[in-house]
Amino acid sequence: MSPFATDPCRPSRRGWLVAAGGLGLTFTLPALAPRAAERRGRERPRSLVTLWLAGGPSQLESFDPHPGTAIGGPTRAIDTAIPGVRIAADYPLVAAILDRFALVRSVVSKEGDHERGTHALRTGYRPDPTLVHPSLGAIAAHELPAVGLEIPRYVALGTAGFPSRGGYLGATFDPYEVSVPGRAGQNLVPPVTADRQGRRLAALDTLSRSFATGRDEAARRTLHDHTVKEALTMMSSEQLEAFSIEKEPTAVREAYGDTPFGRGCLVARRLVETGVRGVEVSLGGFDTHADNFTAHRDLAGALDPALAALVADLERRDLLASTALVVTGEFGRTPRINPLDGRDHWPHGFSCLLAGSGLAAGTVIGETDPEGAARLPSDPVDVADLSATILTALGIDPAREVETSIGRPMRFSTGTPIKRLLG
Repeated sequence: MSPFATDPCRPSRRGWLVAAGGLGLTFTLPALAPRAAERRGRERPRSLVTLWLAGGPSQLESFDPHPGTAIGGPTRAIDTAIPGVRIAADYPLVAAILDRFALVRSVVSKEGDHERGTHALRTGYRPDPTLVHPSLGAIAAHELPAVGLEIPRYVALGTAGFPSRGGYLGATFDPYEVSVPGRAGQNLVPPVTADRQGRRLAALDTLSRSFATGRDEAARRTLHDHTVKEALTMMSSEQLEAFSIEKEPTAVREAYGDTPFGRGCLVARRLVETGVRGVEVSLGGFDTHADNFTAHRDLAGALDPALAALVADLERRDLLASTALVVTGEFGRTPRINPLDGRDHWPHGFSCLLAGSGLAAGTVIGETDPEGAARLPSDPVDVADLSATILTALGIDPAREVETSIGRPMRFSTGTPIKRLLG
């Protein structure tokens, strides 16, 4: 019998909270009624958390399995909290709370190259040689209020291969990168005494003023003064604790999983709680041209507990209603299994999970052909429309135009928000 409810295919909300306690997260139902919590979520400034599955995760080994078919391979499927919807058996914890998510099984992109596909999914645009588009996390940092925040508004945790960018919004909206999540930032504690640090800063100020003399525009372009000011503010801020998980209860850390990705997801929750507007946590290794099934099984061991714990933690802290959570990669994998027991690049129909921030939990859109004969899925969702939907969920007008540094007007998205996903 499932620990979540009497019906193993449809866990109750209370059952999930009790079961999450078994994972090390001990908490009770929120005191607020659901409508009150949702109203508070609308009133609170929103944040975007992206769990980036770098390399192109296989939809068939994650959220759109087809066991028993020619394309299904050895992957098994299990029931979920959404009646009639099954996902890969390697995701039991996510399956138990799938009704917290909207599942899109029919994302389509025109980019099958890693770098180009990454740009498309992160920005909603195909790459353009004339400018760099900002990632959705950079737009969130640019548009959403962050009063009193002394650490960066946009943070990338883990290594993804192709970094997110602030693009035409400016380098100040590039994410602050933390390659090893769970520690209190990197290179932020002076290795010398306070007195010596003061002398160093005085010498730096002298050099900076000397360089800027007669070079005002060049000095402005370097962002030197901005960078130094932001760094010094951050180095002395108590908010730096958001990057560290040492004070989290052992049970909470264990629930997320003792992996870099699990620690990154826990830091993401702490950053959102502090007021960071854009957070990206990367899990690499999905480029499975060979040994696809073993690799995806191992990666699920990191993704399943971390994702389930993150949703439970956000919900427990009354943050899920104000946090848009996106789980995706740059494309999917081919229905055909190649001679190396792998799957190749496939941008013609793959999966994305969405949760929080007023998104329509329990909604499932699209399906891929279980025989792999059809090139496109039913009810396809274009990448631009997906980006417009995410921005709308954050309270940002996707049609808003801003000017680039050369005066070119650019919309945040050319897509149309998908009403079915917006509650």
